[in-house]
Amino acid sequence: MPRFLIIAVALFISYSANSMEMSVPNAVTATVSAADPAVNAVRPAAPRRGALYKIRHDGKTSYLFGTIHVGKQGFFPLEPEVTRALADSSALVLELDTRAHKPFEQALAKYGSYPAGDAITRHLSPYALAQLNKALAKAGIDLANVAMYRPWLVANILVGTEIEKQGYHRSNGVEGFLLSTAIEQKKAVHELESADYQLSLFASLDDAQQERYLLENLEELENGRAVQKSAGLIDAWSNADAARIAVMARELTSGDSVSATFMERTLLGKRNPEMAAQIEQIMQTDQIAFVGIGLLHLVGDNSIPELLRQRGYQVEQVY
Repeated sequence: MPRFLIIAVALFISYSANSMEMSVPNAVTATVSAADPAVNAVRPAAPRRGALYKIRHDGKTSYLFGTIHVGKQGFFPLEPEVTRALADSSALVLELDTRAHKPFEQALAKYGSYPAGDAITRHLSPYALAQLNKALAKAGIDLANVAMYRPWLVANILVGTEIEKQGYHRSNGVEGFLLSTAIEQKKAVHELESADYQLSLFASLDDAQQERYLLENLEELENGRAVQKSAGLIDAWSNADAARIAVMARELTSGDSVSATFMERTLLGKRNPEMAAQIEQIMQTDQIAFVGIGLLHLVGDNSIPELLRQRGYQVEQVY
């Protein structure tokens, strides 16, 4: 699969073609050292990152951790509270089990590509096509290499490529670290969604909305806002800055743009209740779950922590 397709969805959903190739310290060693004073005396404590919650119900405690889908090598290992929580859990729960590549590839072909004989040039206005050609030239991408992809995917390819130029890589997404650790510790791994479902959400945008989505992202690439917003959220995650995380979440979901509306109503508003119900089902078994999901799912009045609290769970924000 072309690398830019992996980058294209990295900021929005939990997928990686090389999640098991992270160059991070051995996951088990990182977990053990969190409780080993001798090791900690030599190695500085890792800083808090993201957001961590304890979820209690019927005498059982599970954990909810906010992830980012791209990152830097220096983000790992994660800090002791997170590694201990994962070590204490019997199962890791992610949006997707990113070891499964084929379902993602099939979903991408189904929802991100046009049928044979069709092309993006037939679905864009002359103005949008001119803006796209300008952005592709700046990115060093030939139109012929993306002509078979739908506008939502091309927009994400361009934004993802620019984010990677800033040093943020999908191979350093948090899910890869969590998955490596869980496998080392021989834990069960569950997924809340499927690749087919996640990518079908983008395909719910009609042609007009997809053109608008593309133009909005091209404009933000041109003025630097696309990188500024993404890097701002990643930086807030890397410092566990709850106030700034909330500000960035409002910025990404406010306004009447197609991008903000899609983020608020579909990527978060539709999925949060669905994922909360899935998490509840997992917690009703005997498993102690460590749930790692995108950071924005943990922010706001319709967040997963709030939805679980409404369902009668005790929710404690550790940080």
